[in-house]
Amino acid sequence: MWLCWLTGALLGSLCAGLSGGGASTTECLFYNVNFELERTNQSGVERCEGERDKRSHCYASWSNQSGAPLLLRRGCWLDDFNCYDRQACVASEAEPQVFFCCCEGNFCNERFSYRPDAGGPQVQAPPPGLLNEVVYFLLPVIVSVVLLAAVMTYRHRKPRYGHVDLEDPPPPTPPLLRLEPLQLLEVKARGRFGCVWKAQMSSELVAVKIFPIQNKDSWANETDIFITPGMKHENILKFITAEKRGSHLETELWIITEFHERGSLSDFLKGNVVSWSELCHISESMACGLAYLHEDLNLRGEAAKPAIAHRDFKSKNVMLRSDLTAVIGDFGLAVRFAPGEPPGETHGQVGTWRYMAPEVLEGAINFQRDSFLRIDMYALGLVLWELVSRCRAVDGPVDEYLLPFEEEVGQHPALEDLQDVVVHKKIRPALKELWLKHSGLAQVCETVEECWDHDAEARLSAGCVEERISQVRRLTGTTASSTSDPHGLLGSVLPVPMLTNLDPRSPVCEDREH
Repeated sequence: MWLCWLTGALLGSLCAGLSGGGASTTECLFYNVNFELERTNQSGVERCEGERDKRSHCYASWSNQSGAPLLLRRGCWLDDFNCYDRQACVASEAEPQVFFCCCEGNFCNERFSYRPDAGGPQVQAPPPGLLNEVVYFLLPVIVSVVLLAAVMTYRHRKPRYGHVDLEDPPPPTPPLLRLEPLQLLEVKARGRFGCVWKAQMSSELVAVKIFPIQNKDSWANETDIFITPGMKHENILKFITAEKRGSHLETELWIITEFHERGSLSDFLKGNVVSWSELCHISESMACGLAYLHEDLNLRGEAAKPAIAHRDFKSKNVMLRSDLTAVIGDFGLAVRFAPGEPPGETHGQVGTWRYMAPEVLEGAINFQRDSFLRIDMYALGLVLWELVSRCRAVDGPVDEYLLPFEEEVGQHPALEDLQDVVVHKKIRPALKELWLKHSGLAQVCETVEECWDHDAEARLSAGCVEERISQVRRLTGTTASSTSDPHGLLGSVLPVPMLTNLDPRSPVCEDREH
């Protein structure tokens, strides 16, 4: 301690280690409330193994349950100036939902408390003349200690809580964000990639998508797509960060994004029907997001945004905000088409069989940008059909929710079943006559047919679909207002002018053609 006090101004991080606060020697009490669910050690002691020039700390996080603290997590924390020379673990943030404190010293997180007026540490430096003399005489000793600490760190390395360990990261590296303690709350979805958790990070709800190490390529590709310039858009899922947790066979790959309580469009339609105005809002915002994804954009002050093909577009990968605005996510199979650069890995037959375009099912893809964008448009047509099938705008009962082709091939079709129905017989999900009696739905059904056309080159662009839905919504909205229809149901007795000028070659669609 005497040595550290004398040399702190010059070698603060090393001396913090000698006094018990350094990254190479600190031990903290460890606890993770979620590990009880995962049947692994829930509590114990964690040795903080850090880099030579970093300081390690202990932390604790807890919530207030009816006046009593409920411990959520504690363990080792990253080098953080806010924790320097704090001997006690005291939270000072004003009335947070999740309390957080950090401190320096072995097991300093054994006790934790909340004091709103807690100030930062007061660090005093020794007299400069005395410091220079001590450094001169003790420098050889200090160098020896540094070398010994480096050897011990190398031999006993292990990952720390909150450490983003990207030993083999995808290029380019995702932005690193110092996360507040994160509590996994409940599993919201499972899929080919792993599972999605609802989680709490500080006072914010987030979604945590967890990939097993076997799906590293999907995690790396999705991370790479999320950090592509220009990927911030109202109808694209908001990315927070990506990280690698654990080691060896227990390694997990995380992607953390914004959370939407309504879940996916598929899950929403299973339990809800939609009005005409809701159908228009979901459809228009969904097409807007896909159109933005497909666009090449020159951004001010940033690198150009390339066109991106989703390649697994389906209702399960469309999230809904609380106001039913659609948000597109899951980019594990997406591919970018930057001008002058070769596209990424473009295996042809990928995605979900039920939503595969006929050219994908028969393995006859032209590996060009526009070909991949048209594959997305076929899938968009099927998702629009799902929405129409659950719309209550017409007189009569609304059908139970069915996936595309569920009537034709069942819930678990083989690839050969879909090849027979979609490619050879050229069958598409049925458009019921009842729907066509509603002038607005008739327009949407016509758009659906042009999206899933067997001839890929005849399919509409996402921008054109967005324009069509926008125009038919405005026209039906005007008609509804003039007839005092408060719910916008618009039966067949209210004719709406047909949008005959909206074909793929019309001026409206040409503005957004790719």
